[in-house]
Amino acid sequence: MIVVVFIRGWYKLVDYLPSTNQLSTKVSVIVAARNEEGNISKTLDDLLAQCYDRQLTEIIFIDDHSTDRTSEIIKSYNGFGVKLIQLNEDRPLNSYKKKAIQTAIAESSGTLIVTTDADCRMGPHWLRAIVSLYEIKKYKMISSPVVYFEESSFFERAQSLEFLYLIGLGAATIGNGRPATCNGANLAYEKEAFYEVGGFSGIDDLASGDDELLLHKMAAEFANNIGFLKNSEAIVYTHAKGTLKEFIQQRKRWSSKSTRYKNKSIIVLGVFIWLFNLSIVVNIGMGCLNDLYLKVAFIQLLTKMAVEFLFLYGVTSFVNRRKLLLLVPVLSILHIIYIIYIGIAGNSGKYKWKGRMVR
Repeated sequence: MIVVVFIRGWYKLVDYLPSTNQLSTKVSVIVAARNEEGNISKTLDDLLAQCYDRQLTEIIFIDDHSTDRTSEIIKSYNGFGVKLIQLNEDRPLNSYKKKAIQTAIAESSGTLIVTTDADCRMGPHWLRAIVSLYEIKKYKMISSPVVYFEESSFFERAQSLEFLYLIGLGAATIGNGRPATCNGANLAYEKEAFYEVGGFSGIDDLASGDDELLLHKMAAEFANNIGFLKNSEAIVYTHAKGTLKEFIQQRKRWSSKSTRYKNKSIIVLGVFIWLFNLSIVVNIGMGCLNDLYLKVAFIQLLTKMAVEFLFLYGVTSFVNRRKLLLLVPVLSILHIIYIIYIGIAGNSGKYKWKGRMVR
């Protein structure tokens, strides 16, 4: 089973203990923001509370044409050394976020670029953990964990478990030496390496992919030089989507990146997973004609639950959310329908992101 390979990849990753030595890398933390007036102050406060040398830390926010008080709030932190860049594009773009990040990188002075989102939270040792791993391993890119928190409903808790599955899979592929996915809410890479792979060139026409598609470019150029930071202090926290509509739009955006994968093995893996889930539904339907199909579907479902539980046991233990495992039976069933739908919807048509209709 494919998930068994992922389990092996997850446990190949060693729990990292950050060095206590003095660190010397200049870091540029880059945050693209659009209409985040309700969240951005907490993110700013967390970034300013980092236990990392302020002389080696540059914080850059790029306001992507916000229509609320986002820019005003960022400007109020100017006295703390927070730099604001206001994106001013007079022609329509399909990838405003990539344009924002690329603009900020061009004006940054750090050796290491660290990206996160304007609605994220992080602990005071977040930045130090990332830089510590970078200085020891000299990775060209470092993916770090992102976790949902402060859930207020069953729907949000189910998203938390499913999201941990995705984060775990991304980490496992890096553990196996075949990087496939990461999350831009907690991503670091060398500025020089970014330019060596051509930045977002070739992927800048797609709205999404400032993280995953860049990872693929980095992996192609710098084989075996991509790392995952398996350390609880490096976790970035964000919120699940409050409604089904928001969730679907988000996952369509994430899935849309698969149309640009150049690594055929990732595409084959995705197709195999989609076909496996489709086969369960088909076998259930065929069960109306022959009980044998129902038995096959039942075995498939039990196998799916078992291996997903084993994989998620390690991931949820790492983030101290093991109670979410109680949702595995329900999530495994719902996940079948979700995979089939998103596999089709995410690769066709447009979706809404930050108030814009993009593709």
